[in-house]
Amino acid sequence: MDKFAATPSKGFLRSLVVFVAVGVAVRSRAADDSNKVYTLNGQNLQWPCSSTKNIYTSTGQYIAKNIIATRVQIWKNRAFVLTPRFKSGVPFTVSEVNLNCSNTCWPKLIPYPYWSLHEEGEAKSIQNAVDIFLDPLGILWVLDTGLINNMEQVVRTRQPKIVAIDVKTNKVVKWIDLSGLVCPASRLNYITVDYGEDGKAFVYVSDAATRAVIVWDVTTDRGYRVVLPKAITQDGGKRDVLYIALSHKSSGNVLYLTYLSSNRMYAIKTCNLRMGCAEGTVTDLGPKPNKMVILGTDGKSNLYFRYRGQGDVYVWDTDTDFGNFSLLQKTADCRLATHVLPGPDITWVVESNFPDYISNSVGCFGANVRLHPLEKLIGS
Repeated sequence: MDKFAATPSKGFLRSLVVFVAVGVAVRSRAADDSNKVYTLNGQNLQWPCSSTKNIYTSTGQYIAKNIIATRVQIWKNRAFVLTPRFKSGVPFTVSEVNLNCSNTCWPKLIPYPYWSLHEEGEAKSIQNAVDIFLDPLGILWVLDTGLINNMEQVVRTRQPKIVAIDVKTNKVVKWIDLSGLVCPASRLNYITVDYGEDGKAFVYVSDAATRAVIVWDVTTDRGYRVVLPKAITQDGGKRDVLYIALSHKSSGNVLYLTYLSSNRMYAIKTCNLRMGCAEGTVTDLGPKPNKMVILGTDGKSNLYFRYRGQGDVYVWDTDTDFGNFSLLQKTADCRLATHVLPGPDITWVVESNFPDYISNSVGCFGANVRLHPLEKLIGS
């Protein structure tokens, strides 16, 4: 039976309310976690056996320096790591790391939930996960574009889809075929999941090339496209990267949207997305001080970002006016944050030398990626 088909119970709704209220509380570095820094590197994968590694290496299916972790989701003491197939030689694109491991410097990346789910070209496999989102119920939603080697010679191996995995059982509970909701020009960027007061789940996916948000009603198992107003690209912005960030408000959930090159920030209430309506419902929040890279949210009202080419991490409480930003973390080295995410008790950040990876100058050891608690400045 489809895990999402049943009508939500009152117990479910109470659990969801409790999660939103206290489950993602954010504080500065806790004493127990203050020294935890995890280095995520393509050299340290967990293989079924040495012969498998040798075969992957000799056939070019494993090139350690081509692997880079860009985003992470955390459930209890487990981290789910995204390693997109930007280049060839990436054996799997979603893995798991045990946060209680003894060697935090070199934790093993374990293919999640199992090796065969990442075979290139297979219909029931993840081809290229470009974003992941862990919802309050422990469902990991994986956005798979079906396009691999994006920074080399792009190859389409399968049609785009969403794969939902229950992290409590490590089983795939849903496949969503997006082929009917995209076109050849589509470029899917980000995914987030929204639960209403009735417990019904809606998935939102940004399609930068077509200026649209794909909406999937999980309960009815149907989807549609909400085309955004032309105004969001008429302020000098290009259709490069379409960021989306979900904010939970007492007045109703809001999806914030902006292109990387856009000069302005926009918002739409998710109740309007659920009705498939964008005309007259997208709000222009005003100009951005600079080009913003949206890094994530805390699962409540805080939205994290940095400015393009800069390492310092800022936060905006979306319950306040746009522009009311606070500096959270100053960066002292060349790493740039690619993701900020909530954990059970603290906020985490993923940082790397991503520009070096893009320019093929990372060396044989590959990208330098670190996962660690966000270092909040005193008084922020």
